[in-house]
Amino acid sequence: MVDLFLDAGALLGESPRWNPRDSHLYWVDIDAFRIHRTDMATGADSVMQFDQPVGCIALRAGGGLIAAMKDGCALIDHWDGDARRFGPAPLEGIAEQRFNDGCVDAAGRLWVGSLTSDKANPQATLYRLDPDGEMTAMFGGLMTSNGAAFSPDGTRFYHADTPTHAIRVFDVDPASGTLGEGRIFHQFETGKGRPDGAAVDAEGCYWSALWDGWRVVRLSPEGEILQTVELPVQRPTMIAFGGDDLQTAFVTSAGKNLTDEERARQPHAGGVFSFRVDVPGLAQPDFAG
Repeated sequence: MVDLFLDAGALLGESPRWNPRDSHLYWVDIDAFRIHRTDMATGADSVMQFDQPVGCIALRAGGGLIAAMKDGCALIDHWDGDARRFGPAPLEGIAEQRFNDGCVDAAGRLWVGSLTSDKANPQATLYRLDPDGEMTAMFGGLMTSNGAAFSPDGTRFYHADTPTHAIRVFDVDPASGTLGEGRIFHQFETGKGRPDGAAVDAEGCYWSALWDGWRVVRLSPEGEILQTVELPVQRPTMIAFGGDDLQTAFVTSAGKNLTDEERARQPHAGGVFSFRVDVPGLAQPDFAG
């Protein structure tokens, strides 16, 4: 059963991250320039407001957060703390691009990609930000970098360029953070939802939220759909696992750009939803910087 965890009314809810140290779900509303922190026990929600979009967040090993902003990343030492620039700003001066989805690997590196509003010229890029602040462009030619996640053993990297309806998988060297050639992991049918944010569970299955698809799906390590969870919103954006047993799935969603008719069908669009899963998720690594 899918529950409404928080009736947030987010414009573009994204990047849910479970923090086991305080039992809160952290997530962002990209278009409202906000990071949220929601108490799983009480539902109390607090907000940090910024002056630019926050594409994604990750927890830091020493406490606080790293946030991918409009054109670069920033460190936040504690809740309600200031955001200070960390690493280069490769998107500075590129009005049509901003940072979007990302995740941290077992070595504490942040993998974060951009998106471009100019879809006719796919110039978005996936980057790897190391704990010392060095940033490496991994590959480009993207429209909307999304769906970043690693297999349990860290040897596979999953990635979606959302408008292509395809999820790709890459062999990765966990020590060096270098990628091999990518290949199609799963190609979704056009018109039935596009792969957005994702997470991997303890069995190595990949969960993908399908924008305009009203659902999340669980795919086997071979790319076969094993499970579909229907949602009461058209635009789920990303899934994460939390709770003490990592068996509660949290799904963010978007409420922007809906027609009156669409909004009437989904009064809780922009909310955060939850449901229980049989297989726990993976504890997410912290950014080491």
